[in-house]
Amino acid sequence: MIPLSRRALLQSLLATAATSALAQTQQNGVPAPTPFRFEDVVRKARELAGAPYEPVPAQLPEPLNRLSFDDYRDIRFRPDRALLATGGGPFRMQLFHPGFLFQRPVTVNVLRDGVPTPVPYQRELFDYGRNKIEKPLPVNLGFAGFRLHYPLNDPRIFDELIAFLGASYFRFLGADQKYGLSARGLAINVESGDAEEFPFFREFWIETPKPDSERATIYALLDSPSVAGAYRFDVYPSKETALDVTATLFPRKAIANVGIAPLTSMFFEGENDRHSTDDFRPELHDSDGLLMQSGAGEWIWRPLRNPTRKSVSSFSDNNPRGFGLMQRDRVFENYQDLEAYYHKRPGYWVEPVGQWGEGRVELVEIPTPDETHDNIVAYWKPNRPYEAGQEITLSYKLRAVSSAGLHPGGKVVNTFHAPARASGSNAPSDPTHRRFIIDFAGGNLPYYLSDPGLVQLIPSISAGQITHTFIVPNDHTKGFRAAIDVKLEPGQSTDMRAFLRAGNRTLTETWTYPWAVE
Repeated sequence: MIPLSRRALLQSLLATAATSALAQTQQNGVPAPTPFRFEDVVRKARELAGAPYEPVPAQLPEPLNRLSFDDYRDIRFRPDRALLATGGGPFRMQLFHPGFLFQRPVTVNVLRDGVPTPVPYQRELFDYGRNKIEKPLPVNLGFAGFRLHYPLNDPRIFDELIAFLGASYFRFLGADQKYGLSARGLAINVESGDAEEFPFFREFWIETPKPDSERATIYALLDSPSVAGAYRFDVYPSKETALDVTATLFPRKAIANVGIAPLTSMFFEGENDRHSTDDFRPELHDSDGLLMQSGAGEWIWRPLRNPTRKSVSSFSDNNPRGFGLMQRDRVFENYQDLEAYYHKRPGYWVEPVGQWGEGRVELVEIPTPDETHDNIVAYWKPNRPYEAGQEITLSYKLRAVSSAGLHPGGKVVNTFHAPARASGSNAPSDPTHRRFIIDFAGGNLPYYLSDPGLVQLIPSISAGQITHTFIVPNDHTKGFRAAIDVKLEPGQSTDMRAFLRAGNRTLTETWTYPWAVE
């Protein structure tokens, strides 16, 4: 006889109850129960927002509440106990154990034929390594999160595809990509002087995929002191895995500083922002730029920085077409890291569905002393605050991109800056006078290398003075190198913009970069 686990027993009881209820209702002429759907999560979120906020208890039993990083890393889900396999589909689910930084347990449900079954905690699901768990842990302990696996790179191997772990954070991968930046369900008060609020997913429902399914569907219930929400994620594994995201939000109170489709990343140093570190690796970052396509169709590239103090940059727009944090530099030699594989980390591209109205893409850059801290956040901030009692529904597509082929025009491939000196001069540098060098490549730029005089540099600044510019062909990039010398007064700051044009034809995206003289 095969031993029956608590999960199998619970599933069997629920399935029997559902079958009995169906038979009874059919016999009595009463319609059968409606299968669990996203609308049920929306209803739960509406009811949750209508009640006072009650935080989920975050105190775990001993010894889970005092695990170190190494202790926690030693707890591993047993792959042979993966869920979703019984449906014959191409996805497998593993669970994250609560502990370490992940003190708030979440409920994970599996949907089979529309019937939700909560996954009970079982000690047998995990290998605890060197950790000693002496006392039994409660069956309602919950989990820290979960991840889905899929044969993304090899039909014989289930690779990690997407993971939800901590607050409303999640990460996902396309083929031949390595984890880097993260996405979030919602961000609140990132850039304001108030303490940031971290909404969290408190419950998940994962549909059991059919044998021929090409997607995984995940529902999530979000909660925080300011808002409750329902989320649907349809995950399509591919070379550049895509998510269709729908969110319905119910603010408990007015929210002025909300961040929609937030992305979080790390930038420590790159060719445009070097730090004096004793490290053999030339660059250290999960993302190197913010890419945007405005509602008017303009493509804009903003290189990232590791500033000396917190910096917030805003890009006003109306119905944006897309934005994302990108890892554009994909050359191994520029990182020299055989463990982190920075050159294989994806960018995440957000493409709004429908009308998002007036607002701005905000980029928050926070100083970091090393590569271990996420210090970059980007999101869409609507101009109109969300009011208590509102119901806000929005949708967007989210894609894990490896290539720079989001638009057909020329792109910024390098940004450098140095003191602006006359050629051959040994005079001391002037801190108020700086040269910014931009390499543009791709698009139709190779066509103009035979007649470079047709290409014009179009620069502009919000303050200060442009003292000199030049543009020359760059055979190494099959494009052009442009330079802009800018002079500011002490205490002054400016935002610079530049693009290349031939006649009335725009050849490249717009490069933009801030600079200030202390």
